[in-house]
Amino acid sequence: MSRPVIGILTSREGKKFAEPGYFRRLIQEGRTLGAVVYLFSHLDVSIKDRTIRGFVPAAGGGWESRRFPWPDVVIDRCRKGDPDYRKLRRRKDLFLYANQTYTNKWNATQLFLKEDSLKRWMPVTCSYSANNLHDMLNKYRLLYIKPGNGTGGRSIIKLVKGGQGYQLLGRNKNLAKKKLTIKSQSSLVQWLNSWVKNERIRNGNFMIQQGVNLSFIADRVADTRLLIQKDENGKWSVTGLGVRLGGANSSTSNLHGGGRAIPFQRFFTEHFGPEKTQEILKECHALAFEVVKTIENRFGRMMEFGLDIGVDTSGRVWLIEVNPKPGRDIFREMGQTSLYKKSIQRPIQYAMHLVQEKNQQLLENVGS
Repeated sequence: MSRPVIGILTSREGKKFAEPGYFRRLIQEGRTLGAVVYLFSHLDVSIKDRTIRGFVPAAGGGWESRRFPWPDVVIDRCRKGDPDYRKLRRRKDLFLYANQTYTNKWNATQLFLKEDSLKRWMPVTCSYSANNLHDMLNKYRLLYIKPGNGTGGRSIIKLVKGGQGYQLLGRNKNLAKKKLTIKSQSSLVQWLNSWVKNERIRNGNFMIQQGVNLSFIADRVADTRLLIQKDENGKWSVTGLGVRLGGANSSTSNLHGGGRAIPFQRFFTEHFGPEKTQEILKECHALAFEVVKTIENRFGRMMEFGLDIGVDTSGRVWLIEVNPKPGRDIFREMGQTSLYKKSIQRPIQYAMHLVQEKNQQLLENVGS
């Protein structure tokens, strides 16, 4: 039997890829599991002769390219919304995808807020405007102003209302820190209007979100990253989770912004004890399964998601956001090498499961 062929759709500049380390490991795990795995972009597809110019790691480093057979299944890992990429994805007759196209954070938040099974975990969220800001400040002392289509903690402002005015802490598009205090609400609106205009990503909007107190340690934000993936049988399974403790005076907990990773059980047991921590863990798992169920009902077949979950200082669980193309470095940062390896294997295993299903259907069609 021929080996399954798995294409990883991504973007490239020449022979440079955005996630080279991850892609090398993904291709290596694919080989170990018995699959042919290669990278390609929308530039590399030859529909006429049904071949693809694919890329694999070169022996001396870097990447080598050659013609590969048409993939049995494609994993979409592309993070850039190039128009030609979008055009390729709109074609329904080319590839079997392991993960359908998703949406931006704003649309996803609106979907979750309307879902009865998820409402209890959702912070109050609205679009950014001066009037909405005024209303939210009357209700909440802590707010987040964030882009509806952002990623990696960029362009997010943490806003705290205090006796001396409004404290703002955040990072711009380039992850440079911003920290200032503004005395009046009119000056605050003026500053935020400028921020929203300058930090806008493509034509996306900004939103205002109810802040959740995640400061278990003074001046540091701690949230939970949970990775849920399809396994080799096509079933959803929580691969693992961990706490990301943000750097000092950082508005977010992102690891590339100076945060560090801590095992979930260890962190929360110190704050809540083992029994309460176990309850929180079960709730995080329940939230994850409800989220992927809601997403697949709306968008179709998916493969993996990274959930950013806020557990506040009282132990209440909140859904902060959902990432369709998540990283998995948190496991490596915690020294959990077996989980890190599993998190890389699972996309390949699920893709191979889809190939097996497709071949089985072909056999049944021939038999009938």
